[in-house]
Amino acid sequence: MTLPLRDNVPTRSFPVVTVGLIVANVLVFLWENARLEQRVVEYGYYPCKLAASCVPPGTLAAIPWPEAVFTSMFMHGGWIHLLGNMLFLWVFGNNVEDAMGRGRFLAFYVLGGLAATALQTAITLHYAGPQGESVPNVGASGAIAAVLGAYFLLLPNAKVLTLVGFFFLELPAVVFLGIWIALQLWQGGGGLTHPDQGGGVAFFAHIGGFAFGLLAVKAFQIRKPLRPSW
Repeated sequence: MTLPLRDNVPTRSFPVVTVGLIVANVLVFLWENARLEQRVVEYGYYPCKLAASCVPPGTLAAIPWPEAVFTSMFMHGGWIHLLGNMLFLWVFGNNVEDAMGRGRFLAFYVLGGLAATALQTAITLHYAGPQGESVPNVGASGAIAAVLGAYFLLLPNAKVLTLVGFFFLELPAVVFLGIWIALQLWQGGGGLTHPDQGGGVAFFAHIGGFAFGLLAVKAFQIRKPLRPSW
């Protein structure tokens, strides 16, 4: 188990958008969790809908895909899925928001989620077949991956307090995030033709989001983040 706990970079002001996104994701999950499987089926995003290749019956109850692209970004498959994503968003999102400003950061986050969905959809439709294409996609991790890509360029020398197994280590952000994206690339390759081998994780959404973050961060940045505090 490898988890980021905090970094050493302060912010100029309270990260309103980052906290708001976390609250929104938690509230949606509390609503969703009352009927988890049914609401994932209804509000998840199905790649198959773009190719008219869906395998019923689950997809018959789903909302139209343009709406599901957005609803699925705020849904999660369980508490561990939710809490892991929100931890990453909290640790890395506040400094990216600080560098972009609130409105730009919110737009960046949503566009990062769309880019992540686009790449995952393209890979799924090319490799997965009707059964894999008909699996609903949910989760904020694609949008959060865009935040990680932005942080990678903005603060490569920041230190990230990381739980690695039973040990606490301070890792440079470039090392922590470099290892993270390398794992996504490695694990994603094994899921090209067999998505279920990835344990339900949409690795190419992570890759697409991270790539968007790397490419788009400078277009959204309005100031430099603060320097690390130690």
